[in-house]
Amino acid sequence: MNHHRSAFALLGCMFLFLPAVSHAEPGGCIKGGMAGGVAGHFVGSGHAGSGAAAGCAAGMVRRHNARKAEAARKNQQETQPQPAAPDAGAPDAPAPESR
Repeated sequence: MNHHRSAFALLGCMFLFLPAVSHAEPGGCIKGGMAGGVAGHFVGSGHAGSGAAAGCAAGMVRRHNARKAEAARKNQQETQPQPAAPDAGAPDAPAPESR
């Protein structure tokens, strides 16, 4: 009975800390393999394995292209010149006229 409580507490802690270490990425072998396996299963008998292999390959290509695009985007942001900071003593707007 005591093991059930400790397992439940461990599982609860795992779900609390899981979002802090995970991040979403498109594609991947597992996602593509599952989708390809299901698609191959519905195509015909014996095609689930080849569909899973094709889906895995397609998922890996998709993830690779997404990582390349992300790296290119970061590289482009780093190479863009930053706008010059305004002088601290200069006023941002003209003073209002007094009547």
